[in-house]
Amino acid sequence: MNPHASDGKPPRGVFVMGTDTDVGKTLVSAILAKAWGGDYWKPYQTGIAVAAGDTETVAVLLGPGGGHVLHPPACVLRAPLAPWAAARAEGVTLDVSALRPPRTAVPLVVEGAGGLYVPVDEHCMMIDLAARLALPVVLVARSTLGTINHTLLSLRALRARGLPVLGVVMNGPPSPGNREALERFGPARVIAEIPPLARVDAAAVAAVAAGIPALDAWMRGGPARDARPGA
Repeated sequence: MNPHASDGKPPRGVFVMGTDTDVGKTLVSAILAKAWGGDYWKPYQTGIAVAAGDTETVAVLLGPGGGHVLHPPACVLRAPLAPWAAARAEGVTLDVSALRPPRTAVPLVVEGAGGLYVPVDEHCMMIDLAARLALPVVLVARSTLGTINHTLLSLRALRARGLPVLGVVMNGPPSPGNREALERFGPARVIAEIPPLARVDAAAVAAVAAGIPALDAWMRGGPARDARPGA
């Protein structure tokens, strides 16, 4: 069976996107997969020449058991660049139109690469891939200074494309003022705040995931303020 085959119906799950690179998409993806008993898939992986792939990182963060399936990327590239640039450097041709999500019986957590306007192939950017997969977006943002501008611009871009936004995950030291601004001016639900973790490991991921309501609750428009770890 082709692991990236599809019956034409969009999978149930979310597309995890970031306001920038290195905002914590991989950690958040692991937490959401743990919280929702979901599978994980990163279609395009770059940068394996300098660091472990995100699929391998998520496997460690989820720990043994749990029944999670980590679907292999459609393409793995060495350079720590946007997929479009990394593919050109290796003589690889990417084609977003040929990408098919894996079949899953559980929620599928799809992790993007970089921010919304990172080029993927000669014609498409990450926001175009999100549109093709037809999954609600979880937008990962830093909690610190500067996040209001970056996050509001990203939310506006997503909505201009008609993409559903499940909510925002704020990663970093708690910032009630920034959270209030995103909820008010986004307007966006902050579905979780991930504080700095003493250790980033399977135990920490499980502890944070325990405080996140079920995916179906969010899809129904449910809890808006009770997804903060420790709340």
